[in-house]
Amino acid sequence: MDYRPLGRTGLQVSALCLGTMTWGKQNSEAEAHEQMDAALAAGVNFWDTAELYPVMPEAATQGRTEQYIGTWFKKNPGLRAKVILASKIAGGGTAWIRGGAPVTAASLREALIGSLRRLQTDFIDLYQIHWPQRPGTAFGQQWNLAPGFQDAAVHNDKILEILGALQDAVKEGLVRAIGVSNETAWGTMRYLQLAERHNLPRLASIQNEYSLLDRIFEPDLAEIAAYEQVGLLAWSPLAGGMISGKYLNGARPAGARWTVMGSRYSHRDTPQANAAVQAYCDLAQENGLDVCQMALAFVMGRPFTTSAIFGATNMPQLRNALAAANLTLSEPVLAAIAKIRRDYPMPY
Repeated sequence: MDYRPLGRTGLQVSALCLGTMTWGKQNSEAEAHEQMDAALAAGVNFWDTAELYPVMPEAATQGRTEQYIGTWFKKNPGLRAKVILASKIAGGGTAWIRGGAPVTAASLREALIGSLRRLQTDFIDLYQIHWPQRPGTAFGQQWNLAPGFQDAAVHNDKILEILGALQDAVKEGLVRAIGVSNETAWGTMRYLQLAERHNLPRLASIQNEYSLLDRIFEPDLAEIAAYEQVGLLAWSPLAGGMISGKYLNGARPAGARWTVMGSRYSHRDTPQANAAVQAYCDLAQENGLDVCQMALAFVMGRPFTTSAIFGATNMPQLRNALAAANLTLSEPVLAAIAKIRRDYPMPY
């Protein structure tokens, strides 16, 4: 397993990060514990969760994923020190989480204390803002983003308030490092600029979607991530499982994520995306590769990537993803990937 710096924090995290969002919905507590055991044994020391999880989000299950991690820590008290643990505060708009209110200094502290309680830990290594407090580009919204010139000052004040609350958490020892998720280039740079100007905590990472099918992180955010040492934590590096090919031609296997979660992934199900998936599946087969391992190896191999966040709903999927840590793609395969990207540059 390769280990990489988490920003400028001094922490070293595995190039694969264990994603947890299915725990409590598609996975039981026992299955979650089994995944944590196996991932840690394979050298994965980085886990990502959120107060919102599991997904699909609903009031009845909210926080259950963190609870499962907490019971694992309680069962294995000596292992907390071996895990770099990341979690996130939900942004506004989720009615059953603080009434759908946006992130403020007060709501951040409330969310953080709640996560610490569920996780049964005294601190969170990386605490992230799950989505911006303004329109963003995640989940296909890049087609609709239309920021207003007059809004910059308002958003600056919101970011400054969030950074101040995070500074308090860092000073108390509740948080070691901070990050953002689903952010834009402008938002990332504002966080960095305001932190430097006001001597506030500096971003260590940006957790955005990135895969063979979704590369809008390039070029602007990729350049920021590399030059500013705010590395990418790539979520959905398999495009919600689409890259496996299991959803081609409208297939919806029983128990699979798209089958369970319905319309959440509908923006990805386009003719162009399906054609791209078929091309990547063909490429993998021609080169004797597992297409999911190829996709993970590609994401891990990008110079701006700190870690690729993978999720699994069963142990064979988990073991298959872990095997990608040992895969280096050849130059001919990388050239073929580049060609497919040019043929399908923005498939959804």
